[in-house]
Amino acid sequence: MQHTAHPNQRGITLIESLVAIVVAALGILGVLGVQMRTLSDTQTSVHRAQAIRLIEDLSERMKTHPNALVSIDSYTVGWRPGPAPTPQASKLCEGATNCTHAEFAAYDLREWKRTLERTLPLGDASVFFAPAETTAGSRRQLGVMIRWRENERSTDNSYLADLLTTATNLGGDAGMPTCNISPTSTPRYTCHLQYIPVSSRCAPYFADVTVQYFCPGPKS
Repeated sequence: MQHTAHPNQRGITLIESLVAIVVAALGILGVLGVQMRTLSDTQTSVHRAQAIRLIEDLSERMKTHPNALVSIDSYTVGWRPGPAPTPQASKLCEGATNCTHAEFAAYDLREWKRTLERTLPLGDASVFFAPAETTAGSRRQLGVMIRWRENERSTDNSYLADLLTTATNLGGDAGMPTCNISPTSTPRYTCHLQYIPVSSRCAPYFADVTVQYFCPGPKS
């Protein structure tokens, strides 16, 4: 027996297929956009955690320096004036090398900045006196501002202005560095600002074959 198709039966039209494809594509693009934004936020969080660990590393370096408080002036430094990497200190204070307080501080600071540059993209740092502590000889803490390059790509200046309002206003007060000069500055940085205390202590050190104790006091 021969069967004939019902006159009301129809297949899926080409327009319906195209609409379904467009809807599916929009859904996939939306999911990809959320995923990319999540990855970007995660990367920023990782960089900020690395910046915090680097500041802790600088603080630990100062604690191992027996006279860091008296040599606090030697730990201040501005943004890198030229391209990375920062050159090594003129004198390497490692092992039994005999260095002055200022040379120890310069060595610690240079090695720390070189580590920072290897850790963060276009990483740089500025170490400065706390603005509230204006009297030389009574300063007890330093401000550390670390900045790095994020993968923000946009030509919308209004969007950039909102994005970088905090970063632009971070710093710039008396005695503080500025993170970004303007919302359209190139490159654009993300910054982290933190203050660290500077202490001093007595510690043994080796001079020739005799162990001596080095305590806070006048610079040698």
